[in-house]
Amino acid sequence: MGGAIAQGLFKHKTAGDNLQIVVANPGQAKRDAIAPFCDATFADNAQAAANADIILIAVKPWLVDRVIADIRPIISQRSPIIVSVAAGVTIERLQEQLGQQLPTFRVIPNTAISIAESMTLIAHQDTNDEQNKLIGSLFEKLGKILFIPESLMNAGTALTSCGIAYALRYIRAATEGGVEMGFPAAQAKEMVAQILIGAAQLILQNNSHPEVEIDKVTTPGGITIKGLNAMEAEGFTNAVIKGLKASLI
Repeated sequence: MGGAIAQGLFKHKTAGDNLQIVVANPGQAKRDAIAPFCDATFADNAQAAANADIILIAVKPWLVDRVIADIRPIISQRSPIIVSVAAGVTIERLQEQLGQQLPTFRVIPNTAISIAESMTLIAHQDTNDEQNKLIGSLFEKLGKILFIPESLMNAGTALTSCGIAYALRYIRAATEGGVEMGFPAAQAKEMVAQILIGAAQLILQNNSHPEVEIDKVTTPGGITIKGLNAMEAEGFTNAVIKGLKASLI
């Protein structure tokens, strides 16, 4: 995720951004892979953070404490903005490990951030309006953003971060259905993927409820309502809700 964010920001830099991207990773191969999409790479976290105004912590949750321990001597001398994309790690825990109340953001993107189509959720603490605008503007380059209370971050992770996998699973299932009905797999996949893009844009551009758009295509006694009812008989809606709730951290 850290690499995807770095690549996205680098690709969408503009002349007025004054944005320099520095990445730290202990692995030489990973540093070599990300080098074309940043201004500098380091093996050492403290070196990378030495002059940073914004420090993005993009590691597995169990590595957060180790990374903060590396950079704590650096940040004790300055007051950078801290941004974490580590799932399940609260702002309170981050600040406890930091040893001070720095402006802190907890961010949940999804993997579509690599193509600037993420739905990114942002919670914050000890920040001001200028800092909120700054962090929001950075992630807006990589998709849509939504500021939410931290209390909803776990639910938001299920909906948006895990949720992209659920949407992809629907694409796989519908593709398999298309193959069974006679289409080549590549054609079925393309059709289903475009259907989801179209459905999403109908909701977003019309600012409408899904059922409003569904009503436009379900005629009395028609084939669409028969298909929807057959899916519901197999527990479609209930399965989706149960899956989301099972994803809560």
